[in-house]
Amino acid sequence: MIVSRAFAGRRYAVLGLARSGLATVEALVASGAGVTAWDTREEARDAAMALGADIGDPLEIDLIGFAGVVVSPGVPLNRHPIAAHARTAHVPVIGDIELFAEVAAELPAHRVVGITGTNGKSTVTALVTHMLESAGIPALMGGNIGLPILARDPLPEGGVYVLELSSYQIDLAHSLACDVAVLTNLTPDHLDRYDGFAGYAASKARLFALQHRDQVAIVATDDDPSKAIAGRINHRLHRVSAKDIDPVDQARWPALQGPHNAQNAVCAIAVCRVLGLGDEAIECGLATYRSLPHRMEWIGEARGVGWYNDSKATNAASAAPALAAFPPAPDQRLHWIAGGQAKGDGLAACRPWFGHVKRAYLIGEAMEGFADEIGDAIPVDMAGDLATAVAHAAAAAVPGDIVLLSPACASFDQFSDYEARGDSFRDIVKALRV
Repeated sequence: MIVSRAFAGRRYAVLGLARSGLATVEALVASGAGVTAWDTREEARDAAMALGADIGDPLEIDLIGFAGVVVSPGVPLNRHPIAAHARTAHVPVIGDIELFAEVAAELPAHRVVGITGTNGKSTVTALVTHMLESAGIPALMGGNIGLPILARDPLPEGGVYVLELSSYQIDLAHSLACDVAVLTNLTPDHLDRYDGFAGYAASKARLFALQHRDQVAIVATDDDPSKAIAGRINHRLHRVSAKDIDPVDQARWPALQGPHNAQNAVCAIAVCRVLGLGDEAIECGLATYRSLPHRMEWIGEARGVGWYNDSKATNAASAAPALAAFPPAPDQRLHWIAGGQAKGDGLAACRPWFGHVKRAYLIGEAMEGFADEIGDAIPVDMAGDLATAVAHAAAAAVPGDIVLLSPACASFDQFSDYEARGDSFRDIVKALRV
């Protein structure tokens, strides 16, 4: 666990007691801070009390004199009254990433990489971490991925903290100055939390505004909004593009296929070069990387058919690169399972890749709407649920074909989250191999 003398004797409120909230309570209490914690769930409050926190709703207590209100990134600051209540008491609203930034000077000498973007940030974070570890450099993956950062033991001298940062986490950071900051891409998302797309883009851009002049910004300029952010950065900047990746080179990286992974790879390569890795170490890391669960995850082969789990693709912009990764060779060989709880953006981003698809198997609430959008462009199977879609795809696919779950939808109509959906898909497919 990361503890700090800087927290000792201070008072903090912690609102939201999921994994990161409880890790924050534990780290602050162990550092000698006083903590008042709150969650609507009784079991979460009991867990915080067992760690040494007082229990109280920050909205109902006097916050004057508190060092901060630490909130979960899931708390919508644009609507939640805690923002105004804390502002009245002149208390900052922060996240666990900000607490990490505040104590960074006490940790053994290290560097911090911060990675944000609408899509790809998890893969880039995991890929950079893998490449560093493969080269013998101590690295720790945290932020919006893996274990909460304050729950991890500090790295030894020379280590690198690789942080995936959502826009919400950046909003809650005030002193995070990343040695290397990365923007993978920028498309509309989370607009319920911001004043339109401009507000969302501004949140991402703050990651670079927090940097010092001698630190490095890396921006993939494959989309116009990212180009605009790059144009406003006035310190050390590396512009990269998926077009920088030679397809011959990419063919050597089994878990990094498709144009979206070309962008992920070029971002990770740029980070590792800034951190001092040589070409041989970079190539070794790219070739040995294994994809994250639910992100173009290779499940395996069943009956001569390849199966991929891309359940993390919860919108059309995320699903489109997955479709693009399997062009006709020379005939269509891709069976696409899509659908779920629609987010309102439809399939427009996927339309350029409809020609790659042999047949679409539609599931969930979005089934009828997706069928109308697809029209006659692709043969459609109205499967209804995931198990039926897998069974129909298995029956129709021939050796050499690919079956891809890339839903372009949220999972909440049939599953608790995209992970549960992907786990179910993996289990159903593995049963085919028995």
